[in-house]
Amino acid sequence: MNYFSSNFKLGILGGGQLGKMMLYETRKWDIKTKVLDASAEAPCKIACNEFVQGSLLDYHTVYNFGKDVDVLTIEIENVNLDALEQLEKEGVKVHPQPDALRIIQNKAKQKLFYVDNDIPTASFQRFAYLSEIEDSINNGGIKFPFVWKVAQFGYDGQGVKVVRKLEDLEGLPTSECIAETMIPFKNELAVIVARNANSEIKTYPVVEMEFHPEANQVEYVICPARIAPEVAEKARNLALKVAEKIGLTGLLAVEMFQTEEDEVLVNEVAPRPHNSGHYSIEASYTNQFEQHIRAILGLPLGKTESKVAGIMVNLVGAEGHTGDVIYENIGQILEMEGVTPHIYGKKQTRPFRKMGHVTIVNEDISEARRIAQEVKQTINVIS
Repeated sequence: MNYFSSNFKLGILGGGQLGKMMLYETRKWDIKTKVLDASAEAPCKIACNEFVQGSLLDYHTVYNFGKDVDVLTIEIENVNLDALEQLEKEGVKVHPQPDALRIIQNKAKQKLFYVDNDIPTASFQRFAYLSEIEDSINNGGIKFPFVWKVAQFGYDGQGVKVVRKLEDLEGLPTSECIAETMIPFKNELAVIVARNANSEIKTYPVVEMEFHPEANQVEYVICPARIAPEVAEKARNLALKVAEKIGLTGLLAVEMFQTEEDEVLVNEVAPRPHNSGHYSIEASYTNQFEQHIRAILGLPLGKTESKVAGIMVNLVGAEGHTGDVIYENIGQILEMEGVTPHIYGKKQTRPFRKMGHVTIVNEDISEARRIAQEVKQTINVIS
């Protein structure tokens, strides 16, 4: 099939920043695109050939949108899977595949998948309702502290909470959830795996993630991870195993814990381009967004190695600021060597909302990390 400067149409479910960065690549190759998003001000709107406003969770909206495209992909996993399955039956190529998304979309199913496939992960218990956790605590079934996770529709640190006492459960959603043993870890790591429709598979280097303690969001992504080579090898092999067992086409970001004993455990996965791969835009031979397009179209996968050390700093809305966004001191960070800001196009900021990111590239990873800290202390996302 001819994808370039042709009548071929790629559909993207989700019009956020990940989709916008995907569109940089489709525009580079003159691939026609159609995007669905609930927001009339979605970042993708300015860059796609056709934009449709509507719910990603509504069967008829997703089905009718998908009937008009040749290949359908996602930039967020919270989509109507029944519609995707029907489209697949009718001949639309859907990548990642709906059966893989059914595993990933629900964190309880995802954890059970790890157990069934002998993939190391933190021990957990599954609960149909939040009230069952309290009953288990009172009967000695669960010990503090543990990590509560909502089973469905959690994202960007939402739907995750460390529970240290009974009162910490107050105000949480009452729906299906898991209670996960807290893992004492040295590092949080991630590996992005690319797999195309011909089953060609490649991994990006292991990255190290530093999280904001309150928002449970990534603040820094560091590539390469500052870990021993044997730990990096374990992480890449584990990510490959997860990707091969799930069998999806596209990108799979595998988030992991490195324990105090240097074991590697899978935390969770995302079936799409991911925050942990943003560094690749400036630092890699093939950035993650181009790689995703290559994978879902069955094109040869690009080189995944880095040209230079890279660090990503998330730009999130400052606490106490809600309203029209202002990027304070952005001119100052542009004066720094190897610094590139990416602004997502969201007009309204609120505390901890992802508004953009900054990449820092340098031959010296220590110098890159120093500059990243300076960037973080200089730029402010305010209203």
